[in-house]
Amino acid sequence: MTPIRVSVVIVSRGRPGALRLCLTALAQNRHPAFEVIVVTDAEGEAALAPWGDRIRLRRCDEANISRARNIGIEAAAGAIVAFLDDDALPEPGWLAALTAPFEDEDVAAAGGYVRGPGHLGWQWRARAAFADGSSRDLVLEGDAPVVLRARLGRGIKTEGTNMAVRRSVLTALGGFDPAYRFYLDETDLNLRLAAQGARTAIVPLAQVHHGYLASPRRRADRVPRDLGDIGASLAVFLRRHGARLDGNARIEAERATQRRRLLHHLHWGRIAPGDVGRLMASFDAGVSEGRLRPLERLVPLDEPPPPFATFHDEMPDRPAVWMAAWPQAARARMAEAAALAAQGHVATLLVLWPDARRHRLRFDPPGVWVQSGGLYGPALPGDPRVRYWRFDERAAFEEARQRGLRDPSALSNASAAPPKD
Repeated sequence: MTPIRVSVVIVSRGRPGALRLCLTALAQNRHPAFEVIVVTDAEGEAALAPWGDRIRLRRCDEANISRARNIGIEAAAGAIVAFLDDDALPEPGWLAALTAPFEDEDVAAAGGYVRGPGHLGWQWRARAAFADGSSRDLVLEGDAPVVLRARLGRGIKTEGTNMAVRRSVLTALGGFDPAYRFYLDETDLNLRLAAQGARTAIVPLAQVHHGYLASPRRRADRVPRDLGDIGASLAVFLRRHGARLDGNARIEAERATQRRRLLHHLHWGRIAPGDVGRLMASFDAGVSEGRLRPLERLVPLDEPPPPFATFHDEMPDRPAVWMAAWPQAARARMAEAAALAAQGHVATLLVLWPDARRHRLRFDPPGVWVQSGGLYGPALPGDPRVRYWRFDERAAFEEARQRGLRDPSALSNASAAPPKD
């Protein structure tokens, strides 16, 4: 069977280092037919030099993620368009897993699971999205993809840092709505898909690790610098989707949520007392601006796509490799892992300390996945706080449960579950 062609769109603004690391991780994906489009500013453009013409570059100097994504969609030649943030690190099996459900022609979109930065816990998994801009968790069992049917006012949430949509569907809908410069942009798309009764696949094994890097809107520790875009996007969203709702009540509820969030940061000394009032004023100003912001009529994107440009000239087929080491041997083993990564292997180094500390995960620039934690400590949510292992047992256990993410040959070929209403 001819593999489905996929275009991966990454929007980056002011974070060239993160963009390079994201692309290094993406290069480990073994999907046989994908291209990469990066929509970025001058800083990001300079960061792309190591990849040369393997990446299709598009320039966007406007701070508007929806408009930048639309530029990427128009530059995409694949039948499927996948989206990543520049501060996301896709697992090597990400793209193959995320796009497999599109073999069913009735599937319009797909979304994967998102882990937090470093700690292996979940940021987001399966969620439903509603006309007031809120979302609610959906409980799914197992790792097999599940196809869900959306309906008017209740979309299937896909995270902008880990989602894919058929290009034909995206272009017919007009892509992302530029009225959302940041926040709720993908939720708006989910609601427009829902209005068509679209089917969306939730794919648990399509996983990315998503950071919270500093930006004009927040610090690296997630403390907000400005809440204007959140207020403005919520006001726009309610104008688009909340005609039958009490918009003022929804905005007041969100205002209370943001205030509680700021008081939490104040309690822990991350902001000063005066910052609470200043940031809440930015939220209110954003709401006022969003209520008056011009709303464009979305028209189909009709830019003809360029020729498809495969990212991998030839598919790397070297097996994934796992190593384990005590801390005193970690440096030497890291050098070995980096050498293997340079040869095209997906290399993972597990560093085990003789204690029960929680495990952390990072992806190093040489292309090595490094998991570090206590021999007896928890790695994933739900693991016991302390469990006694021998070194070789723990190493084998961690390899076994990562293999479906890091070794694409081990990905399940099970078909998606039937649609659920």
